[in-house]
Amino acid sequence: MSELINNSEERQRLLKTIIKKIHEGMDLEDAKIEFSKQFKDVSTEEIMTMEQGLIKEGMAIEEVQKLCDLHAALFEGSISDIHKAQDITKELGHPLQVFLEENERIETLIANEIEPYLSQSGKSMILMLRVGFDRLAEIHKHYARKEYLFFPNLEKKGITAPPKVMWGVDDEIRSDLKAVQAILNNLNQDEYILKEEIHLLLQRIRDMIVKENNILAPMLIENLGYFDWILVDASSDEIGYFLDIPHHLWKKKQAPVQEVEVLPQNVGQVKLPSGAMSLEELDSLLNTLPLDITFVDREGHVRYFSQGKERIFDRPLTILGRHVSMCHPPASVHIVEGIIESFKKGEKDHEDFWIRMKDAFVYIRYFAVRNSNHEYLGTLEITQNIKPITELQGEKRLITK
Repeated sequence: MSELINNSEERQRLLKTIIKKIHEGMDLEDAKIEFSKQFKDVSTEEIMTMEQGLIKEGMAIEEVQKLCDLHAALFEGSISDIHKAQDITKELGHPLQVFLEENERIETLIANEIEPYLSQSGKSMILMLRVGFDRLAEIHKHYARKEYLFFPNLEKKGITAPPKVMWGVDDEIRSDLKAVQAILNNLNQDEYILKEEIHLLLQRIRDMIVKENNILAPMLIENLGYFDWILVDASSDEIGYFLDIPHHLWKKKQAPVQEVEVLPQNVGQVKLPSGAMSLEELDSLLNTLPLDITFVDREGHVRYFSQGKERIFDRPLTILGRHVSMCHPPASVHIVEGIIESFKKGEKDHEDFWIRMKDAFVYIRYFAVRNSNHEYLGTLEITQNIKPITELQGEKRLITK
């Protein structure tokens, strides 16, 4: 029957019908049978369109997220464009190749460092599982690269639903992993409950690997261009990797990243390596920071200060251009001059002070501002009342009215 269903709208309708039936409680095996009757295979683009269609029709992202693991199980082995992933992953060190190799490493860790101990019992089992899960916890770097490097590029192409759904499942896996680690650290843990939680968690991780390998990877290859991958490559080291750094540098590593524009630049904007803003946006942003900023240039003259609502020290406009030695009382000016001199000589990069002022607890920080060649450009002073911060207790995870 699959040969008869070539109309894209009809294929989408049938795909969504099957997924909705699963959502309503249909058994997965029955869904697979119905799927095989209607389809020979399905493309990653069809899966992406189907998920976005469900959300547009009113299904909550959280509900699509709940079905994410079932999607992986339903479509596994029937995705027609899996083979596309193989071409790009032949390039040693390519960000996608590194990502897929990490999935193999995650599978190996689970198989060798966790599952063998689930048939055991006692303190030695708990100890070995702790070690295994401490290493598995590094998976957050794998997910973070996906969420902060892959997803933004898909979103720029208008692909928003799959990233939202997948990110939600990532967070659930992170939460479940922390819960398992908490049970392992509990001296009175119930081994039966522990093993049940571990089995469920490992299945979710493996389901995510299926989606990353068979759905996400082809989607990335289809939509990310040469310069997109350069940006991904340039930012990967900062986030980190699962247990091991790549053994090969991608051959495009030395490509001119500075020529890549993340967003279209408008005339009149201040262009920076990591983005661009209008002067109004930049000024408003700096004045919104919950702290005071003052910049003194390499010659010791005040060049800039922010004008936020909660000022701690007076900063009149007449201070601009004034030498820093004239901006402090005679009794303390030698301290500031000594700090700046140590910055110029490269002896220090920062210095901190904290003082009590009436009801405020003032944190004063000085930083040497240096360029990429480590040349001294000036000094940044940051002043903040940290009393509200020091009084924080417990946690706040929800917005209160």
